[in-house]
Amino acid sequence: MKLNKPTAEFYISNNDSISKALEKTTHMAIGAHPDDVEIMAYDGILKCYKKEDKSFTGVIVTNGSGSARDGIYKDYTNEEMMAVRKVEQKAAADIGEYGALALLDYPSNETKDANNTRLVQELVDLLKLTKPEFLYTHNLADKHDTHLGVVTKVIEAVRQLDKTNRPKHLYGCEVWRDLDWLNDDEKVMFDVSGNSELAEKLVNIFESQIIGGKRYDLATMGRRLSNATYSSSHTVDESDAIIYAMDLTPLIIDDNLDVMMFIKKHIDSFKSDVESKLKKVIE
Repeated sequence: MKLNKPTAEFYISNNDSISKALEKTTHMAIGAHPDDVEIMAYDGILKCYKKEDKSFTGVIVTNGSGSARDGIYKDYTNEEMMAVRKVEQKAAADIGEYGALALLDYPSNETKDANNTRLVQELVDLLKLTKPEFLYTHNLADKHDTHLGVVTKVIEAVRQLDKTNRPKHLYGCEVWRDLDWLNDDEKVMFDVSGNSELAEKLVNIFESQIIGGKRYDLATMGRRLSNATYSSSHTVDESDAIIYAMDLTPLIIDDNLDVMMFIKKHIDSFKSDVESKLKKVIE
């Protein structure tokens, strides 16, 4: 497969060919920026780590040129930041032993463009080659426009596949808005405890972001611990790290299901839950 952008590339950290590495995929994450996959789709990375029968493929849609920067990176140009972030993302793939990594190198404005069918088709082609059973991406309530551009295109791409070749599960995960607000019966809860060293290494490798002024390392681990502790008020903690996800699978089972109505239903459900609980103590 030839990627669209001249600067795009596949990275395979072992000795497999690109085609062989992609064909091995069982778990796949499609994220907007370098480090999004490590933050939101650690469940998939962990499930494939050191496993012979499972393989994780990461797809990074944008080139990361618009990232915040400070410290030693304060005066870096967009081009220099792109180069640094690409090196960091490849290092994360090595640490997490990804089967494959695809760096698509789109600028954010193209990713957010609702009419960008070229990106959608590229995702279709990748999905046809990989055929993942589990697919992770951003959630539909994320507050980052580029993340929303990615998740909507992922849904569109999956819908272009024959139904027999679609992933069995599509998860919308936390980055720029957590999913604690989802009602418990609507949450997908990934228990990602058990290898904190790997989890920390995967986020810490993105030094340009951490030293550059964004403490994603502390925030990511803190969110996972917070999710674990606050997941239940009447039981002791059974995990020290949980990632929440929104189950987007219905959207790739029923192509007629409207994306806006789907997320609105979740929001309305949250609203109803808040109102009903409050009424019990004030009426």
